Amino acid sequence: MKTHVISTALKGHFLRLYQIAFSDDNFDVLEMRMLYRFAEDRGISKEALNDVLLNPSHQTVIPEELSQKVAYLYDLAIMIWADGKVTEDEHIALKKYCIKFGFMEDHIEELTRFLLEKARDGMPLEILLEQIKTM
Repeated sequence: MKTHVISTALKGHFLRLYQIAFSDDNFDVLEMRMLYRFAEDRGISKEALNDVLLNPSHQTVIPEELSQKVAYLYDLAIMIWADGKVTEDEHIALKKYCIKFGFMEDHIEELTRFLLEKARDGMPLEILLEQIKTM
């Protein structure tokens, strides 16, 4: 597998995925597999991901483009569903990330619910992004 350089933004994204997996105090093996699948999908080796997780940087970058923000938040929603359930702690954590990513607070609950529903249904990211554009 060709290994890509991991940008600061992507490192931050993987750390957020890791944090969301722990938000329900039960880090499931399915969540770990999902984390490695996200890395593999982006050309990141297991070793490189392990390095990011074991040597976290405190420097995080929030994406500027709407599509990248939505893609990262959608990954978080998919990670939440990895173990087949959504806990209140996971729901709250996703809402906090939506706020951190700059979405208006009066739309956070709707956005969170939308992301979790589409992740549960397995909607492809490209279709989700098209639906977001029409909202």
